[in-house]
Amino acid sequence: MNSVKKLLLTAALPLSLALSGCGEARPETKAVYLLIDTSGTYTQELHKAQAIINYLLANLNSGDSMAVARIDSGSFSEKDILAKATFDMRPSTANEQKRSFKQAIDDFAGKLKYGSANTDISGGMLQATEYLNETGAGEKYVFIFSDLEEDLPDDYTRDFPISMDNIQVVALNVTKLRSDNIDPRDYLNRLDNWQHRVTEGGGDWRVLNDLERMERLIVAN
Repeated sequence: MNSVKKLLLTAALPLSLALSGCGEARPETKAVYLLIDTSGTYTQELHKAQAIINYLLANLNSGDSMAVARIDSGSFSEKDILAKATFDMRPSTANEQKRSFKQAIDDFAGKLKYGSANTDISGGMLQATEYLNETGAGEKYVFIFSDLEEDLPDDYTRDFPISMDNIQVVALNVTKLRSDNIDPRDYLNRLDNWQHRVTEGGGDWRVLNDLERMERLIVAN
């Protein structure tokens, strides 16, 4: 083989390796999908969700992906995604993406006046798993910022399994309803029911109510 052919093959090798990696899993990256309950009076908790988003934006790296979506009366829809991004490998571009992401969330929070009539958590989880699996990330998280009280429109069907293989689901700021104070078992049963649903689907389940411990949000398996 002459020197010219050797040079061409050597130059082509990195390109072929790069192309072969397109669409494959990226085990070193993280993908996060945050669901924000915007039903009823839970909208009063929105400022806490903004603090969580700011923390995640500060701690996710280039190559990681993040999306934030609202939980409303019908959450299995791309229209409920408020912001999403896969952060660029160039730090300056990634920082600009994060600024734009934060601005989109702040704009939404500033315009939200009334909560939705119903609470479709299951639909939001379905949308979340679809997004996360498409990223090919090695670590995948669904954060559910909600009281976990699902209240579906009468004609909606959500009583079926949701596949959540290799996805960590973290319930955040699970506030107690007025009825929970009358019978605390309602609150405990709500947590147990969601844990059962997630683990039956192959996912991992955690609850984090102390938002001063945000370093516990992302914990590798």
